[in-house]
Amino acid sequence: MSTQNEQSLAAVPVQFLPQLSELLSTAVEAAEAAAALIHQMRREGVHVAAAKSSIVDVVTDADRAAEKLIIEKLTARRPHDSVLGEEEGDSVTGTSGVTWLVDPIDGTVNYLYNIPAYAVSVAAAISVDPSTPGSVDGWLTLVGCVFNPSTGERYTAQRGGGSFLNGERLSVNPVERLESSLVGTGFGYTSEKRRAQGQVVASLLPEVRDIRRIGSAALDLCSIASGSLDGYYESGLKVWDFGAGILVASEAGATVLGRSADSVPGTDLLVVAAPSIASPLRALVA
Repeated sequence: MSTQNEQSLAAVPVQFLPQLSELLSTAVEAAEAAAALIHQMRREGVHVAAAKSSIVDVVTDADRAAEKLIIEKLTARRPHDSVLGEEEGDSVTGTSGVTWLVDPIDGTVNYLYNIPAYAVSVAAAISVDPSTPGSVDGWLTLVGCVFNPSTGERYTAQRGGGSFLNGERLSVNPVERLESSLVGTGFGYTSEKRRAQGQVVASLLPEVRDIRRIGSAALDLCSIASGSLDGYYESGLKVWDFGAGILVASEAGATVLGRSADSVPGTDLLVVAAPSIASPLRALVA
């Protein structure tokens, strides 16, 4: 086992280590089933069921149906686990110590407009002290799967086992300088939040190769792993947004940072990038 793999596994309590393979296969099964469902429902037409934080933050019937299917798949195989889903909140409370972080459609607006950049995100995590190395907002992801049904891209990661795209191992780009880096980001749903984020983008743009706003945090994080992006930052994300993608990125060699050396990465600010540019990127966006 490599030193990187040993470090990745060091924070995992020993009782969870024998479960990693089963957890990953469960995540993949649930994500693939939900991806097939939302792909079929997209062909049949999208119905907006409700708005959430603002009129532009929508939830569709497909979000709800996919989350319901995922929960059914997870509880059938792992009946003692908890499930935290975007659409249903604390959907299931279990006793095993494992919590599933579920985003049935990450990139719902893309889904609504038939832009092929949306994904199912399923991760198994454990609650830990926020200072635990490798954790984000007090969650340590054990396994994750991000599936884009439009492209057939299936990203998987197991803590200590690397990241893969359709079975091929991933590694971040060996970029050395921020000015030659392609950086991704995302925006919140309220006007006030977007004004502040727009100011950050305006100051960052002259300092990097270019900026991309894809519309799915899960796919942005996977793009770090696959080399389609060099860096990514965003504030205001929820744990189900980054639960699987953060492990895909970090297992491919990405560095994960918060707002400062003393802060926890997560909802406040998440900076994920190739190691050489992570700190310079944080300095510009924090």
